[in-house]
Amino acid sequence: MTNSIRTLRFMAGEMTQAELGQRVGVTRQTIAAIEAGKYSPSLECAFRIADVFGKPLDDVFGWEPRSPA
Repeated sequence: MTNSIRTLRFMAGEMTQAELGQRVGVTRQTIAAIEAGKYSPSLECAFRIADVFGKPLDDVFGWEPRSPA
């Protein structure tokens, strides 16, 4: 899963991870893990993040299917 959270945060007046976390209802560490691709947010959390930026979900998160081995 990919995301554009870091870019969107900076386009939103250099919003910090802590500020985004507070607005979404999660910790700064959760936002950091989602940005780094180490954690996939719940569907509700993903929608909340997109809502903070006023973007549709697919403008914030992307999915790249794996190639068959």
